[in-house]
Amino acid sequence: MAEIDTIFAIEAEALSQIIDELDYFQILKIEQTASPEELKNAYFRESRLYHPDQFYSTPDSPAKKAIAKIYKRINEAFVTLRDDRKRNKYTQDINGADRAKRLRYTEESEEELRKQRDQEFGTTPHGKKTFKQGLIDLEGGRLQQAIMNFKLAVQFEPQNAFFKQKLEEATKLAAAPK
Repeated sequence: MAEIDTIFAIEAEALSQIIDELDYFQILKIEQTASPEELKNAYFRESRLYHPDQFYSTPDSPAKKAIAKIYKRINEAFVTLRDDRKRNKYTQDINGADRAKRLRYTEESEEELRKQRDQEFGTTPHGKKTFKQGLIDLEGGRLQQAIMNFKLAVQFEPQNAFFKQKLEEATKLAAAPK
């Protein structure tokens, strides 16, 4: 298409400078409680405005680079917020203490969470099963059965520090005077 409008170029460059400080809801200009329909409408509104194909014939410029950066973040926001699981996690993250570190949803952060869940609940079928039973026994006050199940879980997953921690906890409870 034609040249980039001067005012639009200035606004795009300014937005691209602060976009890393905005959360996905701010980028799409919606509330955190926005419905799926509102999310979709916001995405289409913003993506039409900043779609790089509109500016393909424009010579390279800071404004063109800014528009590409903004468009990338708009897509990133939509991909994250349209998935209920990711959206819930993202919303918790940005409303938490580490907001500045959690403004971007990445697959690396998801992998980190998966590893943490595996550490807590196991990676092998038998480890998971015996650990879960140990938790049930511990909660039910059946300390000897809990200890036995935690020992089995540790045998299946000897590197799992969380399993070892629960075994130690159950053992201390069983040894405590009544």
